[in-house]
Amino acid sequence: MPLYQELDAATAERFANLALACIHREYPNKTGHHILTSDRDVRPPRELTPAFYGCFDWHSAVHGHWMLVRLARLFPDASIAAAARRALAKNLTAENLSREAEYMRTEARASFERPYGLAWLLQLAAEVAEWDDSEAKEWSAALEPPVGVAVRRLETWLPKLSYPVRSGEHSQSAFSLSLILDFARSAGRRKFQDLLESTIRRFYLHDSDCPLAYEPSGEDFLSPCLAEADLVRRILPSPEFASWLDGFVSSIPKDGNPWLQPARPQDPTDPKLGHLDGLNLSRAWMLNGIITALPADDPRIPSLQKTAEQHAEAGLAAVTGEHYEGAHWLGTFAVYLLTRRGDHS
Repeated sequence: MPLYQELDAATAERFANLALACIHREYPNKTGHHILTSDRDVRPPRELTPAFYGCFDWHSAVHGHWMLVRLARLFPDASIAAAARRALAKNLTAENLSREAEYMRTEARASFERPYGLAWLLQLAAEVAEWDDSEAKEWSAALEPPVGVAVRRLETWLPKLSYPVRSGEHSQSAFSLSLILDFARSAGRRKFQDLLESTIRRFYLHDSDCPLAYEPSGEDFLSPCLAEADLVRRILPSPEFASWLDGFVSSIPKDGNPWLQPARPQDPTDPKLGHLDGLNLSRAWMLNGIITALPADDPRIPSLQKTAEQHAEAGLAAVTGEHYEGAHWLGTFAVYLLTRRGDHS
């Protein structure tokens, strides 16, 4: 197993500290998803969304909580576990999460954080529910109101979504559907799972010749092509997926040489240009996911492995915490990669 896939307690603590430094940090705060419905909505973030008000924006706060849960689960005896629990207990209360649901439920906010933020909320719920821990059981119950709103929003939206969203940022549908599908399976929500799988088949199974030559765009943190492949492998048997992938991305080498080159952001202090650091991390875990779904003797695997390693090394080197523009979210991507969260799907 490559060294970059090993996550020890010291590294886990370093990443956890990035979330601990921001989930209660209210400002600066990007309120781009906040729709004013009356004068009452002109309030600070901690009053509008009392659980997820930090980390610059709502979705980053949500996945910052996911990262703390993930690390506390995996490293229960590490020194960071107690600090993570305290931070989570402060925010994931029944009262706070009831108010989150109330905020989300307003009809004017029907598209609030859809789909990216909602996907991370459901991933948080799955992580908490899978934790065999008495305190986590309380958080899981408290999460039910906003989770219920998120599921209903998605159940309403997906049948009306005529085409997939193929961007490299938050609006992309493929990546979010991966997290959402993993939640539905983990939670045993069969009806929701059926809707998701039928949507994936409708959107993606007839795709071919994905234009990887056009990637990345300058502000991408998700690969449209690799995210789609990482999603489709979740619903197809291995031989079928291998055949689908051959028609979807025919340029994967079979000679063991690296394939795509990692992105090189020129200014990591710019909150948009710095997205490319996250692209390297997400590409790495998507490549890993693709590998898990291929037959063991598939000749593309060595090239995919080397490409994933190069992207992981470049992405992890950027998770320094030096600049808040990246520190408030890159740790989550690093933990998702290093703990192989998506591989079980």
